[in-house]
Amino acid sequence: MEPKELMRVLKKRLWIVLLVVAIATITTAMYNKSNYQPIYQASTKVIVNKTVELEQLGNEQMDLGSMAYSIRLIDTYKEIIRTPAIMEKVVQRYPDLKLTAGELSQIINVQSINNTQVMTIMVRDFSYERAMQIVNAVTAVFQSEIPKIMKVNNIEILHNAEMKERPVPVNQQSNMYVFISAFVALVFALGAVLLLEFLDDTLKSEQDVERVMGLELLAAVPVMKKNRAKFVKQARPRNQGGEISYATVEN
Repeated sequence: MEPKELMRVLKKRLWIVLLVVAIATITTAMYNKSNYQPIYQASTKVIVNKTVELEQLGNEQMDLGSMAYSIRLIDTYKEIIRTPAIMEKVVQRYPDLKLTAGELSQIINVQSINNTQVMTIMVRDFSYERAMQIVNAVTAVFQSEIPKIMKVNNIEILHNAEMKERPVPVNQQSNMYVFISAFVALVFALGAVLLLEFLDDTLKSEQDVERVMGLELLAAVPVMKKNRAKFVKQARPRNQGGEISYATVEN
């Protein structure tokens, strides 16, 4: 199909394209808005230090030579924090959270920055306040239980999660699906329009006759409306005594 012919087809059925795109875009936008649920994240930071006790005096000092060991120890702590040894303690000490040990282990995420002794403990929930409560509870239990598990007290909390006046969700609402829906609808509508034009072999205008048959149009019979046909019927010639008279036809 030539570009000129394609433009003629699209112009003739443009309303179909616009209607399909509008319906798809509006439907997707409404669905996207009604099903959007914000997810909030709260986090704490802890530092892992290798310490040694001095002559049972209860004092501790930093062993700078063991910093590399502390960094490697973080990988172990990342696994320990999600084990039942920690999760079940959280459930026992904080029953108001109404979570099981298995549910806690699924929503806890622990990350560490390479070559640092800092760990970040994160929790995501539909409520920021609830996420804050959970991550603070897990961090507190983790700090208190590590000396019993590892026989060394080397966890310090750097930062607890705090309540925010206007927390920002981590899953910002996106219009990407709306744009994708509009594009897909546009492609589908264009394909449907071209298919309809291919299947339609009727002649609907003088231009269609000239284009298909290659003949010059000499005359055309217009479509007469029902009311117009009634006036024409009244205008038939009547013979009265050899004279021809006509009824008046109003336009």
